[in-house]
Amino acid sequence: MNATPKTPAARPRAVRPEVAFVEDFVPQGEHAQAARRASEQLGVPAASASTAALLTLLARLVGAKAAVEIGTGAGVSGLALLEGLSPDGILTSIDPEPEHQQAARRVFAAAGIAPRRARLIAGSALAVLPKLSDGAYDLVYVDGDPLETVEYVAQAARLLRSGGVLVVDHALAGGAVADPANEDDNTVIMREVLDAVQTLDEFDPVLLPVGDGLLLAHRA
Repeated sequence: MNATPKTPAARPRAVRPEVAFVEDFVPQGEHAQAARRASEQLGVPAASASTAALLTLLARLVGAKAAVEIGTGAGVSGLALLEGLSPDGILTSIDPEPEHQQAARRVFAAAGIAPRRARLIAGSALAVLPKLSDGAYDLVYVDGDPLETVEYVAQAARLLRSGGVLVVDHALAGGAVADPANEDDNTVIMREVLDAVQTLDEFDPVLLPVGDGLLLAHRA
């Protein structure tokens, strides 16, 4: 198998003061911090603090009892969703990496979340999502394989009830989406996602500069 050619590491961008202020605005609890440490140890990207806070708020605003998460990671976003779900609400979270889900389970257990409330499914999202029930979910959060995001959105249109909410993370692709000269695969796919959500009759979308960009869409 040929090795992937190495490219020079991108120079880290300085975080603007207002962005740092936003990220620090909502304090993170000990379990959220533990989930972030687990993410760092596994080398798994995690939802930003502002994204996690917004997920909790959105789940509460729609009175969510059932949510789907594509991309469990080490439990940062799952924990935020569970905090916003109703006390008997259930999170269905899909990830191809069992090791990541084991870390998330430990985070949820330490936070006192009953195992029945977090249904973690190890596998390909595109294999699992078609097995989930139509119109049975209040919120779908997408943070999976960027190249499959268009298909995730199509599944979300089927899974969400009327009045439900779709949330797509990394919608700005590190700012690349706004650069017409950038034709990287992930960037092109995310532009296709934005176009698809704008043209689907089922969705009323808005794009927010939260974290790495959040695409929110209300399902009519």
